[in-house]
Amino acid sequence: MTQLSRTAGALLFATLLAGCLLAPSSSPTPLSSAAPTGTAAPSVAASAAAAPTASPEPSFSLDLPQGIDARAVTVTVEPDLDGDDGEILVTVVNATDERIDELVLRWATELNDVLFLAPFVPSEDRIRDGGPPLVQEWTKWVIGPGERGEPAGTISLGYGPLMPNATLAIPLHVERRGSGPIAFDLQLLAGNDLLQHADGGVAELRVEVP
Repeated sequence: MTQLSRTAGALLFATLLAGCLLAPSSSPTPLSSAAPTGTAAPSVAASAAAAPTASPEPSFSLDLPQGIDARAVTVTVEPDLDGDDGEILVTVVNATDERIDELVLRWATELNDVLFLAPFVPSEDRIRDGGPPLVQEWTKWVIGPGERGEPAGTISLGYGPLMPNATLAIPLHVERRGSGPIAFDLQLLAGNDLLQHADGGVAELRVEVP
C-alpha cells in the first residue's frame, strides 16, 4: 500500500471516530405533565329575596269608590275635643260653577267603636214624644249597605244642596269611646262619586284626632 493510500485511510478513520464521539445522545423527551386544573370556587347559593310584604291598610281606611266626579271642592277639617266629647268642624267650599245636589261625608263604620260621629248633639228634646219637629240640615245618615248604593262597612252623612262657589260648614258632634290619638279616612262625595280637591287629587282626607 502506497504512502498516499495509508494517509487517506487514516484520515477517513479519524473522521468516522470524531463523528461517533460528537453525535448527541438522544435522550427520551419527558412527557409534559398536564397543567393542574384550578379548584372550582364553591358557589354561594343566592338566598331567595324575601317577597315584599304588602303594607297593611291603616286603621279606619276606606276603599276608593268606582265613580269619580270631576267637580272640585276645598276642604278643611278642624277637630276640637275637650275630654271625651267635642266637635269636628268640616268646612267645604264648592270650587266650581255647578251645583252639587247632595254633598256626602263618608267614614268607616268601625270608627264608631272608638270615635262616634253624629250630625247633632243628642238631647231629650229630639227623642221625646210630642217634642218639637226635627229641623235638620242633613239629608241622610246611612250605615251601609244602603238603598242608594252606600257601600257596606261605611257610614254616609248627606248634606245638600251645595250651590256654586258656596261654603258649607258641617259641625260633627264627637263622642270619644277609646283612648289615645285616632286617625281615619274621610271622603267627600257627590252622591256616591268621589269629588276632587281643588288643588289636585281625590277628595279623601286622613283626619287625625289627638
